[in-house]
Amino acid sequence: MRLGNQLEKLREEQKMSQEEVAKQVGVSVQNIHKWENNQSYPEIQHLLKLGDIYATTIDEFIKKDAALQNKINISGEEEKEDDDELFHPGFYIGIGIMFLGTFLSLIIGNLTITMVSNIAGMLITCFYKDILKLLKDVKKDFYEQG
Repeated sequence: MRLGNQLEKLREEQKMSQEEVAKQVGVSVQNIHKWENNQSYPEIQHLLKLGDIYATTIDEFIKKDAALQNKINISGEEEKEDDDELFHPGFYIGIGIMFLGTFLSLIIGNLTITMVSNIAGMLITCFYKDILKLLKDVKKDFYEQG
């Protein structure tokens, strides 16, 4: 059973409205609605409060929702780190930008283009993973605000 369905069932068993639960958890009614309709998952601190309200545990929430188990990687396996930086896409993107800048500067005759593209290429090559993480965090924050 999905977490949202569990939350809705438990709330109805307690004969509580979404507004009452939202007030006790300290979130908006929209958040409760999204959680109960499986549109998003509550954060851990909210799951703890929901567990208190419904007299259950996070463990019970998680055990009943296979999708949530996959999302939080319950198996304990660490995400695979790509230790070989030469095979990382950022390396190739950065090198490509450096070559493109050099090529354009030869055609146009402007050394500034080479300098800017080489700096941009090196930054992308070195910080590709950090840039991706930043973009993922921005995306996550955007969807949580909505």
